[in-house]
Amino acid sequence: MQVRQGILVNTAKFHALHGLDRDIRQSLLNQIRDLWTHTSTALEGNTLTLGETKFVIEEGLTVAGKPVKDHQEVMGHARAIDLIYAGLEEEVTESRLFDLHRAVQSEFVVDIYRPYGTWKVEPNGTYAVTEDGRQTYIEYAAPEHVPALMAQWLAELNRPLGTELSETAAISAYAKLHLGFVHVHPFWDGNGRLARLLSNIPLLSSGHLPLVIDSRDRKEYIDTLASYEQETGQLTTATGVWPTRASDAVFRTFCERSYQATHNLIEQAKNRQAKRAI
Repeated sequence: MQVRQGILVNTAKFHALHGLDRDIRQSLLNQIRDLWTHTSTALEGNTLTLGETKFVIEEGLTVAGKPVKDHQEVMGHARAIDLIYAGLEEEVTESRLFDLHRAVQSEFVVDIYRPYGTWKVEPNGTYAVTEDGRQTYIEYAAPEHVPALMAQWLAELNRPLGTELSETAAISAYAKLHLGFVHVHPFWDGNGRLARLLSNIPLLSSGHLPLVIDSRDRKEYIDTLASYEQETGQLTTATGVWPTRASDAVFRTFCERSYQATHNLIEQAKNRQAKRAI
């Protein structure tokens, strides 16, 4: 076990850490934490660079000229990562999901129509442009359908608990869970960050390090999600989270390619370890 920010991380669980010295293991975990936090918050418009994200998490200090909200988002996401690691052997319940939402939704807003730590109470959606240039509006699941849909989503998340998926199978699980979560859009805010956190649980619980989506791929990422959601249509209790007519193949390929960033960090760590044996 290693302690990171007060949370126990079972390093023996992760295949990529085997054979690495303690300091290299810790460095790799920190690199992934920082990249995961930076990319996920940057996809939502956070202005902190990767270096600034590392500084804020490790030093607990602010960066001059950057919004307070950006610092709160980074610290909240890093805290949520700790909660994910801490509960890898446990079933994710609705209550635990709400705790994670409170962590990432670190900006305190007093508004009954913008609750955090509970499901949304108002309809939400997003404006998109189709491949043929047509403007369209994507309607997420209506509030009254969210509890049942998210019960189905949580059952799918918890289904592999206690089993070890191959890397390919775990990435496929990530893609399915990610698509389902953002299409339901169960909260008034924080859905993207939560999707990118929670969908990593099958990878982490199977001994693989997390998948991160590069913020430089933001347009492709958003367009791929929008295309899937347009094809699927609005979700209801009748359709379920994953209607059979929907295909996740394009997004799954995108996720497989995105996982290369994690492989690159692992390779760098192994190279550092190899140099010590010379």
